[in-house]
Amino acid sequence: MNSLQLFPLHVLAVWRRNFLVWKKLAGASMLGNFGDPFLYLLGLGYGLGLYIGDMNGIPYMAFLASGILCSSAMNTATFESLYSAFTRMNQQGTWESMLATPLRVQEIIAGEQMWAATKSLISGSAIFVVAGLLGGIQQWDTALLALPVIFLIGLAFAGPALAFCAISPSYDFFLYYFTLAVTPMFLFCGVFYPIDTLPAFAQMVAQVLPLTHAVALIRPLLTEMPLTLPWLHVGVLALYALAGFTLAAHLASRRLLR
Repeated sequence: MNSLQLFPLHVLAVWRRNFLVWKKLAGASMLGNFGDPFLYLLGLGYGLGLYIGDMNGIPYMAFLASGILCSSAMNTATFESLYSAFTRMNQQGTWESMLATPLRVQEIIAGEQMWAATKSLISGSAIFVVAGLLGGIQQWDTALLALPVIFLIGLAFAGPALAFCAISPSYDFFLYYFTLAVTPMFLFCGVFYPIDTLPAFAQMVAQVLPLTHAVALIRPLLTEMPLTLPWLHVGVLALYALAGFTLAAHLASRRLLR
C-alpha cells in the first residue's frame, strides 16, 4: 500500500474529533482569531489610511483588508498546527491513542491539516464580513470566490507548520518558526504595502513565499485590481500544502513510530 494513500473517512474522523472539541471553546477561539485582525483593520485602515489615501489606485482600507484577510488565515492555520497540534501530539497523547485504531499517521496529519484550514476559513469569514462593513470590499461579484482561496491558504500554511511541530521538543521551540518564517512574511509579503517597493533581492525572496501568492489572489478578488497569473498563485499554494503534508507525515511517523 502506498504510504501516502489516505482513507477519506479516517481523515474525516480526525477532523470531526477536533471540531467537536473546538465547539466547546468556540467563543474564546473566535475572539482570539478575530480580535487582532479587527484591530488592525480599524486602527490602520482608518487611522493610517486617512494619511495614506489611495495605494495602487485603491483606497488603503481596501488594500489593507485583503492583506489582513490573508495574514489572518496564515496565523490561524499556523497557531492551530503548532500549539494545538503539539498539545494533541505530545501533551495529551491524542495522536498515539488514534494510532491504536485503524488510523495511520498520514491520515492524522491530513485530518489536522484539513482542520487547520477549516479554522482559517472560519476566522477568515468573520474578517470578510467585517471588511465588508468597513468598506474594505469593492467587488462583491467576485469577493465570495475568496472563501475557497482562504481554505487553500490554510492548507498551505498548515502543512509546513505541522512539519515543524513534528520535530519540536517544546512550545518554546515555536518562537524560531514565528521569528524566521511567519513574522517576515507578515511584514514583507504585501500585506501592508506593495512588494515592488522593496529592494530587488527582497522582491525575489518574497516571490517564493506563500503569503505573497495568497495576497496576489485575494486582493484582486476583493478590489478593482486586475488578477494576473491566478494559476501560478494557486499552484504555489497547493505545492506548499502538498510538500508540507508529505514532510509532516514523514517526520511525525519517525517521532511516533520509533
